[in-house]
Amino acid sequence: MAEIIQRDGTWTFDGGTLRLVPGRDKGVSLLRRTLGELTVPLAAVAGVSFEPGRKSGRLRLRLREGADPLLQAAGGHLTDGGDPYQLGVDTDRGGVAEYFVDEVRNALLLDEVPSGPTDAYLLAGPAVPLSVQAGDGTASFDGEHVRLEWNWKTEEAKAAAGTRSMPVDTIQAVEWQPSAGLENGFIRFMLKNVPATKAPPKYDPHAVVLWGFRKDPLMALIAAAVQARLPHPGDSATRGNAPRDAAAPALAKAEPPPAQGPTEDDHDALLRRLRELGELRQVGVLTEEEFTSAKQAVLRRM
Repeated sequence: MAEIIQRDGTWTFDGGTLRLVPGRDKGVSLLRRTLGELTVPLAAVAGVSFEPGRKSGRLRLRLREGADPLLQAAGGHLTDGGDPYQLGVDTDRGGVAEYFVDEVRNALLLDEVPSGPTDAYLLAGPAVPLSVQAGDGTASFDGEHVRLEWNWKTEEAKAAAGTRSMPVDTIQAVEWQPSAGLENGFIRFMLKNVPATKAPPKYDPHAVVLWGFRKDPLMALIAAAVQARLPHPGDSATRGNAPRDAAAPALAKAEPPPAQGPTEDDHDALLRRLRELGELRQVGVLTEEEFTSAKQAVLRRM
């Protein structure tokens, strides 16, 4: 058994399961404290590392793609402080952290745990019911229905639609984008048999705006709890039945013509294309194979 106890939290490994308990220190993020203890099966782990530093180090647990609905819903937007799979380590505990890493790595080798994507969630996601008030409304989820209620700051046209109640089996996808700086974020629910809207979140009756001047990380827990109850993105049947953008096959399969070297404007355009491809993969328009093929074609041009 390996264990490391820090102000930031306590990680324990018994050979088959990791228990990640957030600390009670005031510096521990609200998201981690609200999420609480996590039980991570070894089969969900892709790797672990310790990064020493001058003042403090950091333990990082890397999960297999598709193992955790929280990471799936967050789409890489969690901050280091809000990531439950990172642990701050005091400089004098570096040896303990390295021992912890060795124990987990040895177990991964002995159990021959693959590092590739999973075809099912291996973690249950946040406990429900959940209710988070932020921005222009309140999002609640009881495990069966998502409920959106509006406040006095909601745009009139959006508020006129009234409170929204969406059974989880009518939801096709959920998207969470945290606020950054003064830029607003949002949580948006895409419904089956309802055409996707290009309306900004402040006008979308299926979205809650997250104000840029406030940090409201808890909406990620709503997104993760819903994500855990949606078909897994690695399910081949789900990929086959998912609605697809008519332009997606062209994006995925058309290889850009060879060029003698991109100009600065071309380079910026290619970077934008990479971001667009990443967004299409994140929302399920592109499969992993299509995304990889298209990305390699763009990188060859760069």
